[in-house]
Amino acid sequence: MEKLKYACVGAGSVADYKHLNGYSKVEGVEIVAISDPDIEAAKRLAEKYNIPHVYTDYEEMFEREEPNLISVCTPNYLHAPISIKAMEKGIHVHCEKPITLSAKEAYEVIESKNKYKRKFMIGLNNRFTNESFFVKRYIEEGYIGEIYHVKTGWRRRRGIPGKGGWFTNKKLSGGGPLIDLGVHFLDLVLYFMGYPEVQSVSAATYSKFSNSNSLNSWNYAKSGDGIYDVEDMAVGFVRLKNGATIDFEFSWASNIEGDYNHYEILGDKGGIWFKNGQLKVFSEIVETLIEIVPDTNYPKSPLNEFEHFVDCIKNDKEPLASAEEGAKLMKIIDGAYESAEKGKEIVLG
Repeated sequence: MEKLKYACVGAGSVADYKHLNGYSKVEGVEIVAISDPDIEAAKRLAEKYNIPHVYTDYEEMFEREEPNLISVCTPNYLHAPISIKAMEKGIHVHCEKPITLSAKEAYEVIESKNKYKRKFMIGLNNRFTNESFFVKRYIEEGYIGEIYHVKTGWRRRRGIPGKGGWFTNKKLSGGGPLIDLGVHFLDLVLYFMGYPEVQSVSAATYSKFSNSNSLNSWNYAKSGDGIYDVEDMAVGFVRLKNGATIDFEFSWASNIEGDYNHYEILGDKGGIWFKNGQLKVFSEIVETLIEIVPDTNYPKSPLNEFEHFVDCIKNDKEPLASAEEGAKLMKIIDGAYESAEKGKEIVLG
């Protein structure tokens, strides 16, 4: 089979350290072009990754280069229109998280994917870690039993991305840490649980650091007009139709000892604890609860995000982080923001 022609839309940090770095190492992929309205940013990455063609207009890039596969590495509000336009052109899409700004837009992406029979995957990289591979398999093999409660979160002591740029402009980003960090770990625990149907969600959001000068920040954008109209912390509670529950907390800035991300999974046969890359499992053996620290230092990750998507394209497989799951996740995010605004639990199904 001929090499897949790959192009990247966006020349920011996630395009650099993740997508271009990832696809440059996949056999059978040729990086042919990159586009970004900031031509100098695109040229820098083109030089770094030996990309022959640079564009400021992604539609022109689609027409001239005819790529088989693209990554969408742009501000969130552009995810849906770029993905849909690409699939209309017969291009497979690897879109950074979140899939879109809302569940409504996610359904439009699904409609386009199905209509044009293209592969679409969300860039939810936490599914592809060694620890996640172990946890998913451990749960599927029945060691945890029936999962009845999960607690998860990602909290930063100080770390608001691009303060005053698109990250903190709700119209461009969709929200703060709930849609930025929350999509990662809410998706991860739902993935572990088999993406069960959601009954309801309740949440509260806080914006306490918009005027603080003690914050670290990165990825300053040229657009955004200095706006800060998103939350910097969100907490919530999700009820699932199977009776299980999820407790979550996500923040860009908190007066805490240090940054951490975590999840705790409680089942009737065992439990799983994860924090900042450390994983422990708890299981009843000979009627005694014991702690096990699994070895996840595999020589090579069992599942590489970029190799996986290329395999899905070449062999007509369904991608792991699907648009359908992305829509379910955005329904929860939408409901959480609505709950925070109205001050009441929102029934989703």
